Amino acid sequence: MDVRTCAIEGVLLFVPTPFRDDRGLFTRTFDTAIGAAHGVDLGPAAQDSQSRSRRGTVRGMHGRHGRGEAKLVRAAHGAVHDVLVDARPGSPTFGTVASFLLDDEGFHHLYVPAGLLHGFQALTEVADVCYRIDRPHEPSEDVSVAHDDPDLAIAWPQPVTAISDRDRAAGSWKALVAG
Repeated sequence: MDVRTCAIEGVLLFVPTPFRDDRGLFTRTFDTAIGAAHGVDLGPAAQDSQSRSRRGTVRGMHGRHGRGEAKLVRAAHGAVHDVLVDARPGSPTFGTVASFLLDDEGFHHLYVPAGLLHGFQALTEVADVCYRIDRPHEPSEDVSVAHDDPDLAIAWPQPVTAISDRDRAAGSWKALVAG
């Protein structure tokens, strides 16, 4: 398994090596020892979640106040355009936007450190995204920024076909930064 860094400090992309033959394929989706060697420990309170979205759906941009949450994200079925924004005050990459293709062909896993905003757009008819989160969800800590905030200028690759009412009503990047 290869591990790559990106433009946002602390973000890691885990790239497995699938074994393919006439039966199909087998791949290790995550290796705790390799993660630990790169500082990734989601702890015993990890929560696994999954979402299913149809083509063009955007989910995000979501984050959490307080301690935030670290998570490992992958597309179990289909493909998504995954986007992160560094929202950690004092971070050398504060405000940086980075995007990744996560799909069921490459099996890449994205490690998202606490303090980042996260969102994605489904690129296939059906896209299932799995999350391993380091602590239970606490709705009172939720924050969100509009997916089309002009200060973030996120380039979504397809027209947005669906978005939740909550995400449609999300605040601005400027408001989040102002606190």
